[in-house]
Amino acid sequence: MSTEQPPALIDETAAPLPADLQDERLIGGRGLQGGFAATVSRLRTGDLGSAPVIIGLIIIWGVFQILRPEFLSSTNLVNLSLDMAAIGTTALGVVLVLLLGEIDLSVGSMAGLSGAVLAVAYVSHGWPWWAAVLASLATGVAVGAFYGFLYNRFGVPAFVITLAGLLAFLGLQLLVLGKLGTINFPYDRAFFKFANLSFLPKWLSYVLVLIAVAGFLAARIRMSRQRSAAGLSTTPMAVIGLRSGLLLLGLLVAVFVLNRDRGVSYMVLMFLLLVLVMDFAIRRTRWGRSVMAVGGNVEAARRSGINVTRVYLSVFALCSTFAALGGIFFAARLGAANQSSGTGDYNLNAIASAVIGGTSLFGGRGSAYSAVLGILVIQSISSGLNLLNLDSSIRYMVTGAVLLIAVTVDSLSRRSRAAHGRA
Repeated sequence: MSTEQPPALIDETAAPLPADLQDERLIGGRGLQGGFAATVSRLRTGDLGSAPVIIGLIIIWGVFQILRPEFLSSTNLVNLSLDMAAIGTTALGVVLVLLLGEIDLSVGSMAGLSGAVLAVAYVSHGWPWWAAVLASLATGVAVGAFYGFLYNRFGVPAFVITLAGLLAFLGLQLLVLGKLGTINFPYDRAFFKFANLSFLPKWLSYVLVLIAVAGFLAARIRMSRQRSAAGLSTTPMAVIGLRSGLLLLGLLVAVFVLNRDRGVSYMVLMFLLLVLVMDFAIRRTRWGRSVMAVGGNVEAARRSGINVTRVYLSVFALCSTFAALGGIFFAARLGAANQSSGTGDYNLNAIASAVIGGTSLFGGRGSAYSAVLGILVIQSISSGLNLLNLDSSIRYMVTGAVLLIAVTVDSLSRRSRAAHGRA
């Protein structure tokens, strides 16, 4: 007797499921409710994304606002944004190295050396500002390329290479600065004005917000259409619209609050533009996909035809270059280059920002936005504790505790992803 289902019972008019949702082992939903269910499912299985950082930031801001009502004042937030740019730029380079599952311990020394080269060339030797900047950036490129060469050619662990660089470039920084130890930038010259006195016109800051959100919306719609054309599941338009609306609201509120004081600095804008460029490079280019693949499994990446040597070389070079640029921003913000530039907690904060922001120490997971979220947490803690007039020792301990919590969350979420088959 035939067990074949009668043709009349088959719904030939039903729309077929997308290709990536047809496997019953995959959890997927369609529409707004399905998108929400999929998000909850990802969170429950360890794919936390930026959620822990955002929740932690809300708690930090809430606590400091209760203790010191001026914490969320426009003046304090403008100062906080200015202090973010230098270390945040350096942290952006650290994110790239962490995506490979490696580490660069010398970013602080590299930033200090870059600031010293800038000050000597610009102030002591009278070079044009652009030539001094190029010299500083070229120093970063050369150092990173040297790291990549040692790693690829001799297999020296990145930890050892960059630890040696931390010591060596600290000494070179002292040598470049000479006996004086400090070189001040004139307050009426380009660098100091750029980092402390140059702000966007208020109308332009709002226009840039609208452009940014429009670009975000257009990119998401284009991605949805491409996935739909390929027969894959897409994010519901209602979800895309909701995310765009929330992004627009958040950015408008932030810009409005900053504009009540001095506004948005050109230096901060440059930092954010760098983050956007690197986010595009990581997620949308062949190079970025290669970086994520090498960080996920270097042997599998090599066997798939990826030039692993070139990836390591480019990432180490970019990391040191971002550290050099961060050193330029830091020297401009401080108005001087001295023997302590890049030392102390600069190195700690740059590396901690990348980790706290959500970049995994195990490689293969993270984004350029980790640098923004991480440095925002670090600087919020620093600013709040300074308003409370607490000693630096407290700040070090609190930052260390936050870093430990971030790494623990990353380890637990990684274990949960592995248990649920999402690793």
